[in-house]
Amino acid sequence: MRLHVPIRLRWSDLDAYGHVNNAEMLRLLEEARIQAFWVEDGAEEAVGASTAVLDGRPGADTLTLIARQEIEYLSAIPYLRQPLDVQLWLGRLGGASLEVCYEVWSPSGAEPAVLFSQAATTIVLVDAATQRPRRINERERSAWTPYLDDPVQFTKRG
Repeated sequence: MRLHVPIRLRWSDLDAYGHVNNAEMLRLLEEARIQAFWVEDGAEEAVGASTAVLDGRPGADTLTLIARQEIEYLSAIPYLRQPLDVQLWLGRLGGASLEVCYEVWSPSGAEPAVLFSQAATTIVLVDAATQRPRRINERERSAWTPYLDDPVQFTKRG
């Protein structure tokens, strides 16, 4: 199962070539990840309502630190007025870390559907007080397990 997170582009996301800049792609993925996994007050109908179990606000007990990121660009993303369809799932659910997988697609309903990029981010959960990794708890594991699937298969690895 996948989460579908609509992410709008900003004009400033484009580079001199008229497509989404590679550094901005990290921001787009971050935005999708935050919508999918961070608690938002009063957001029971939000995209990640069932998976949003992490408190990302200042002073939270848990930090979510990026250990690794990889992006494969398959097609340039032009400026689009409709939101991109960022699909997320988990490629791995470890003891204190998880691998968030992404596919960035053209807007929902666009024909033909275009896969612009695929990516993976390894996140480590860290106890804010001790600054040490902490285990994924039962609430988090039960919220995320339905979204566990095969990790991204990058095509350009050699």
